[in-house]
Amino acid sequence: MVTRRAVLVAAPALLILPARANEPLPVLASFSILADFAREVGGDRVSVDALVGPGQDAHTFHPAPGEAQRVARARVIIVNGLGFDAWMDRLARAANFRGTRVVASEGIRTLKARRHHHHGHGHDHGHHHHGDADPHIWQDPKRAQVMVRRIAAGFSAADPAGRAIYEANAARYNERLEALHAWVEAQFQSIPREQRRVVTSHDAFAYYGERYGVTFLAPQGVTTRAEPSAQQVAQLVQQIRRERIRALFLEDMANPRLIEQIAREAGVRVGGTLFSDALSPPDGPAPTYEAMIRHNTRMLVEALAG
Repeated sequence: MVTRRAVLVAAPALLILPARANEPLPVLASFSILADFAREVGGDRVSVDALVGPGQDAHTFHPAPGEAQRVARARVIIVNGLGFDAWMDRLARAANFRGTRVVASEGIRTLKARRHHHHGHGHDHGHHHHGDADPHIWQDPKRAQVMVRRIAAGFSAADPAGRAIYEANAARYNERLEALHAWVEAQFQSIPREQRRVVTSHDAFAYYGERYGVTFLAPQGVTTRAEPSAQQVAQLVQQIRRERIRALFLEDMANPRLIEQIAREAGVRVGGTLFSDALSPPDGPAPTYEAMIRHNTRMLVEALAG
């Protein structure tokens, strides 16, 4: 009997200790792609939340009044930087955030953002406050590896006891990103460089384009505000022919009939939807960063090979 009683007395103490020691590190990322990196690096030691979730647009995000509380509860916040998610820094100031702030783009070579002449485009407005750097660095898996290392360093600073775990997780994930990069390169192998020309409605793919030799062109004179005029459509058709473009990805132009008409007149293929700034919900084609890059690559290759 004595032994049994001793076990019962000891048991509650055993239950209390691990719960306290294993409280996961509360992490808040500005948007879904950074949150995916953070989960890979942190594993069980962290609990990750994204302010801008899957399928939501970080460009047009306006934080609700309660969002500062979410920042205040976090021990680590992760931002992209380069003006992409400046609202996160404003929230951190409002919340008097005292934890670790990770800027994932730090130390990464940037490309200049392209300036558009059509300012009716919904995506442009969030994008003209950040000097001249294009913020969409995650579209290049090699740069993504640097982002992952930055996140691991931030977690290690906030939770030094977990350093070995964070570094090992980051190294393992970066091996997968290296394999992903090699896979993307292999997909484009059979497509001559001069054939890798695409029109997209959102200028988010310059880093991907630089890495894999794909030229992404923005449509001239097309905005999402209004139905384009016959003259604008004719201009776009001319641009596609003149620049020998193979594929159209105009995901923001909600009218598929129009896209099909342009494609028909220009003699090119409609490529489908590319994911630029947000992952899809879990049941979509791009629930993780790796799935997003694979999906975009398959879409591009399929359209360009046609």
